[in-house]
Amino acid sequence: MNLNSELRELLSKGALHYGKNINELQIQNFNQYMEMLKDWNTKINLTAIEDDREIIIKHFIDSMSILPYIEDRQQKLIDIGTGAGFPGIPIKIVNNNINVTLLDSLEKRVRFLNEVIKTIGISEIKAVHGRAEDMGVNPEYRGKYDIAVARAVASLPVLLEYCLPFVKINGIFIAMKGSSTEEFNNCAKALDILGGKIEKIEKMELPFTNIERNVVVIRKFRQTPTKYPRKAGKPGKEPLI
Repeated sequence: MNLNSELRELLSKGALHYGKNINELQIQNFNQYMEMLKDWNTKINLTAIEDDREIIIKHFIDSMSILPYIEDRQQKLIDIGTGAGFPGIPIKIVNNNINVTLLDSLEKRVRFLNEVIKTIGISEIKAVHGRAEDMGVNPEYRGKYDIAVARAVASLPVLLEYCLPFVKINGIFIAMKGSSTEEFNNCAKALDILGGKIEKIEKMELPFTNIERNVVVIRKFRQTPTKYPRKAGKPGKEPLI
């Protein structure tokens, strides 16, 4: 099913809000992605959002909100705890220069992600099955990325331990958070231990809604000690605060 003119306009305006003009092929890619998301969602739990307009705003356009922090050049990005592919797949659709790794701990979701990648025909993107705590100590992934992103629900000190080990020195970790800012005050210890510093906290309103969001950009300035991330489950149970 093709997107109607209202939904196409919504998607185009959302992308433009974050500085991207999208073409017909990209609109078709998003359309295919949405149809697959709804189809697979009847079999495995991918999203609680099922309305087309809501999917476009709260998944696709929300994912694009970090575009201003990603340079339009060849960079390596890892999306940690990607779930149904957000923000990694929308970022890849609108910024073809970027090389994307989608990391998720649930094998069923990884199968869905691989099917999406194959069906819409995007290259230099792969989905990997694994936990951040395990992959963050793997030499194939540790310290190999210019950008790590997470749209996960964990608190920021926990996300820092999950994500900073993947980032190169002078690379960035982008945390996509809700409206609450309380947790940002609990990060000093985690930042100090893991080798990061907060460069920017940007409050924004998601286009076409009154939903507030915070984008937190953390710059990695030195190597993360080898003992981090700790073993699976530990960062969440005993956060660095």
